[in-house]
Amino acid sequence: MSEVNIAQRLRTFLLVVAACLCVGTVVELLFAEHYKEPTQFVPFVLCGLGLVVALAALLRPGRGTLRAVRIVMVLLVAGSLYGVFEHMEGNIEFEREIRPNASLSTILPKALTGASPPLAPGMLALAGTLAIAGTYAHPALARREVSSAQRREA
Repeated sequence: MSEVNIAQRLRTFLLVVAACLCVGTVVELLFAEHYKEPTQFVPFVLCGLGLVVALAALLRPGRGTLRAVRIVMVLLVAGSLYGVFEHMEGNIEFEREIRPNASLSTILPKALTGASPPLAPGMLALAGTLAIAGTYAHPALARREVSSAQRREA
C-alpha cells in the first residue's frame, strides 16, 4: 500500500470519526434534554455545521470545502471552550447558593463533579481537532504550480 493511500485512509478515518462525534453529541444532548435555554442550542448548531462540512469534505474534498472544514471546526472548538465555561459557571453558582460562605478552594472540587459535567463539551473540541487533522497536507489544498507559459497566456 502506498504512502499516499495510507494518508488518504487516515484523513478519511479522522473525518468519519469527527462526523460520528457530532452525531453522538447531538444524541447525548437530546437524551439529557439540553434544550431548555437559548444558549443550550449552540452545540446543536455547531454539531450540525460540523457534520455538514465533514460530510462535504468526504464527498467533495475541494480547496474551498477543506477551508470551510477548518473554519467551522475552529468555531466548534471555540464553542466547546464556551460550553466548558458555561458548565463550570453553572456548577460554581449552584455551589455558592448552597454554601454561601465557602471558599473557592472548597467549591471548585464540587463544581468539577457537579450536575453539569464540565468536560462534556470537550467532545466538540475533540471532533474539531480530528477534522482539522483530517485536512492536514490534503492534496486538494496544495498550491498548483503555474508554469511561466501559463502565466504569459493569462
